[in-house]
Amino acid sequence: MTSPPDSQWPIHGSPPTQAGHDDKTPPTAPTLRRAREIAAARNMVWIEGGSFLMGSDRHYVEERPMRLVHVDGFWIDRAPITNGEFARFIAATEYVTSAQRPPRADDVQGAPSEHLAAGSMVFIPSNEPAAVEQPQLCWSFVHGADWRHPSGPDSSILGLKDHPVVHVTLADVEAYASWSGTALPQEREWEFAAKGGHDSAEYAWGDELEPNGEPRANIWRGTFPHSRIRRDFWLTTSPVGFYPPNGYGLVDMIGNVWEWTADWWALHPPSDPGGICCTVMRRASAAADDPLQVPRRVLKGGSHLCAENYCRRYRPAARHPHAIDSSTSHVGFRCVVRPPLAGPPGEGAAS
Repeated sequence: MTSPPDSQWPIHGSPPTQAGHDDKTPPTAPTLRRAREIAAARNMVWIEGGSFLMGSDRHYVEERPMRLVHVDGFWIDRAPITNGEFARFIAATEYVTSAQRPPRADDVQGAPSEHLAAGSMVFIPSNEPAAVEQPQLCWSFVHGADWRHPSGPDSSILGLKDHPVVHVTLADVEAYASWSGTALPQEREWEFAAKGGHDSAEYAWGDELEPNGEPRANIWRGTFPHSRIRRDFWLTTSPVGFYPPNGYGLVDMIGNVWEWTADWWALHPPSDPGGICCTVMRRASAAADDPLQVPRRVLKGGSHLCAENYCRRYRPAARHPHAIDSSTSHVGFRCVVRPPLAGPPGEGAAS
């Protein structure tokens, strides 16, 4: 895995409520006209609904079984939310992210006092091999790391306006979604969109990772975590759209940053995942069959830390659990808009 262990401190304090909605009240779907306006203003892509083969029987056990599922039509962001876009949300709402707030002692009973400070998990490159079961060797909780300071207090997002925002917890991305009139994609929506019309392909563009030797995604090339081949320019995140889009015109569906979804983590997902209403009503609970019983959501897409020798999760079918109150330097998000009625977007919608 390329993420810190779920049980590792810190657990951030309770989220502020200025941009969120009541946990007991599902968000109201926008009217069709409003949904079209939001999608058009964000230059979203309309994904026509249909049935597709979700999951994979060829890789990690949590992707099994491959099964036929249906998705209704929806709009989706062309790219992950960038630092520039997230900054507009912050300027409009004065929202304070989880990583910018020190956790409360009551939320992390038994935690060392040095962990009761604002910060986030940052990947620290290693000069030595690290076992798959020892992700903590590559991660550190860094005081002062947050979305504005992705590597720590001495770093900044200067020059990174078009890079994906990172160090965001579930509370942060839901606050953004509430403000923008959008939602997180369900896992099946995300995977359907990531396939780009290639239902049975291994990657978002086909069955070959690097067609004609051309990199198609920001992933770790080399031996993770101690040796990296710089075949392109990025050691961490890359500008969104640096690599070619998939068949639906979506960029960075594979690599760059993991992306939050609306689904609770379960080792073996059901053949017909629950609807968004169920997801919202259970937002503070772990899935019943999660052995850790830690509230975790499904991440999709892999990141710049995924490598062939360590974490081959830079595929549409791949999935990974992530604690809802944890923020890291390799997790971001993108949003969707769903019309209140299934069907094509109609005249005047984004395409």
